[in-house]
Amino acid sequence: MADTATTTPEARSEAEWRAHLSPEQYRVLREHGTERPGTSCLLAEKRAGTFACAGCGQPLFEQGTKYESGTGWPSFFAPLDGAVETTSDRTFGMVRTEVHCARCHGHLGHVFDDGPAPTGLRYCMNGAALRFEPAGE
Repeated sequence: MADTATTTPEARSEAEWRAHLSPEQYRVLREHGTERPGTSCLLAEKRAGTFACAGCGQPLFEQGTKYESGTGWPSFFAPLDGAVETTSDRTFGMVRTEVHCARCHGHLGHVFDDGPAPTGLRYCMNGAALRFEPAGE
C-alpha cells in the first residue's frame, strides 16, 4: 500500500496505521496477530535482497540468513544489527520471546533457540509483517 501517513512511523496514530496497512498487516503488526502457517508468499522467496518491515520499511533480515525451517513461516537465523528488539511474551500459557521492529515497534513474530548454526536461533516471522526488497532495486 502507498505511504499516505503524515507522520513518521514511530508517531503514527492507529488511524494512520490502518490507512497505511492492509487489514492482515494491521492485525499482525499492530495487534500482535499470527498469520496461518504456509500462507506467506515469502516462504518461497530465494532472490538476493532484504526483508524489511511492512510497517515502516526498516531493513530487518538479509536473504542469506533465511532458511527452510519447515514451520510454515519465513525463518531467519540472524537479523541485521539493531533492526529488531525483543520482549517476553507470556500469552497462551507459555513464555516466548517476541520480536518487534526496532523502528516502529510492529510485531514481527518470535525467536526460538532451535535454529541452525551459526547462531542457533530461529527468527520465525510473519510474512504479513515483512516486505521483500530485491537487490539492485
